[in-house]
Amino acid sequence: MPEQDQRDQKDQRDQRERQDQQDRKQGAPPDPRHWWPLVVIALAQLMIVLDGTIVNIALPSMQSELGMPDGDRQWAIIAYVLPFGGLLLLGGRISGLVGHRRTFLISLVGFAAASALGGAANTTGVLFGARALQGVFAAAMAPAALSLLTLTFTDPKERGKAFGVYGAMGAAGSGVGLLAGGVLTEFLDWRWCLWVNVPIAVIALLGLPYVPRDAGAGVRSGGLDIPGVLLSVSGLTALVYGLSRAESHGWDDPLVLVLLFASVALLVAFVAVEARVRQPLLPPRVLRHRARGAAFLVSALMLAALFGCFLFLSYYAQTVLGYSPVEAGLTIMVLVVGSLIGSMLIAGRLLSRVGVRTLMVPGLLAMAAGLLVLSFLEADSAHVLALYLVPAQLLIGLGLGIVLTAATSLATAEVGYADMGTASAAFNAGQQVGGAVGTALFNTVATTATAAYLRDHGAGSGPVTPATVHGFGVGLLVATGIMLLAALVATVLLRPRGTHGA
Repeated sequence: MPEQDQRDQKDQRDQRERQDQQDRKQGAPPDPRHWWPLVVIALAQLMIVLDGTIVNIALPSMQSELGMPDGDRQWAIIAYVLPFGGLLLLGGRISGLVGHRRTFLISLVGFAAASALGGAANTTGVLFGARALQGVFAAAMAPAALSLLTLTFTDPKERGKAFGVYGAMGAAGSGVGLLAGGVLTEFLDWRWCLWVNVPIAVIALLGLPYVPRDAGAGVRSGGLDIPGVLLSVSGLTALVYGLSRAESHGWDDPLVLVLLFASVALLVAFVAVEARVRQPLLPPRVLRHRARGAAFLVSALMLAALFGCFLFLSYYAQTVLGYSPVEAGLTIMVLVVGSLIGSMLIAGRLLSRVGVRTLMVPGLLAMAAGLLVLSFLEADSAHVLALYLVPAQLLIGLGLGIVLTAATSLATAEVGYADMGTASAAFNAGQQVGGAVGTALFNTVATTATAAYLRDHGAGSGPVTPATVHGFGVGLLVATGIMLLAALVATVLLRPRGTHGA
């Protein structure tokens, strides 16, 4: 019976907690194996986030060696993003049916194998196919990893530390990916941007035996919600692809309009179906939880605001300051360090002591302040690092680490085993959609502002760089507004006291 499975799982966790408490009372040193599950899960999270950015800097080398046409270059990124975003809900459902640990194992091995295949590719078709397989396995690994983290670390203090580390991987992964991509491409070969996942996966596999087996596999019976699967996969895929295409082709592109209208229709139909079927792919109860819904919405808005910031930092460091890809990656390490401090030293320690709103609102305001500082940068700004880049990145990094850790913990709070994978998948899907929306919106605003600047100042009166930096500045002001909206949502929907804000 499902109820018996859940009781057995709870009894196992309670037994582990009682043993840990007894060991602490007797002064016994903590078993180092106790934290191995966190190492395994954190490495998986790092791989997933890393692969979203690590190939960006390697694209020119890939294109040159494989003879890739300019029009196909973007597919090295889109081929990963599309299946990842489109299949997340299905991956979460499979994780709940098959078991989170088993799903994690299969997807980890599959992700490493796809990475090895991509690194060995000698044609663009093989490369794009391998990237797509990476996205497929990531769509199952992400919700399984977050579910295992939630089920393994239930003690409030340990939970805070665990989610701090997990949040650090999510917050720092993109920046680390940009730096790693530059270093590997410059000193080794672009293929190592994919092969690097293999040793990381091997280390994770070595620690997998220490990850507790989950006793609730198969709690949700009745098979897959096939209509829900078809509608969600097609709707999310159309939405992510439409937004990705809007970034380069504009919002008035006919295919972009068709994709976006189709995605809205498909997702509306998905919501209608989920309200009627007996075993929905995304149970409405997962979204109705007020605090959990706030975590989903805030994280989506936050990433919508931040993706433009990452684009600006990369452009400004390389084009305006003249940094190499490696130097540009090192510049972004200021943000990474800030996110590590925010997630592990602040949120990780305070998560069990204060309300989530107490962490999230100041964190969102700090990021808004950092984005505002960056918006004042000009092509010839004096003392760029001291007055703008370092303070802004520290504010953004600190806020990102704090908010992402708190939101991740909240997204799976008070969720039963049957819905754990689904809640984890919905949280990740919201982030993917938020990032895609933010990238497309930021690019549109920046491009429009740049064109207006050139018209006002005369297209031939000077270099394009000042106009482009001006356009980015306007985009950053819009991003600041989105971040303030996220802070307002957190203030309204989350209660001032209580760890979960529920």
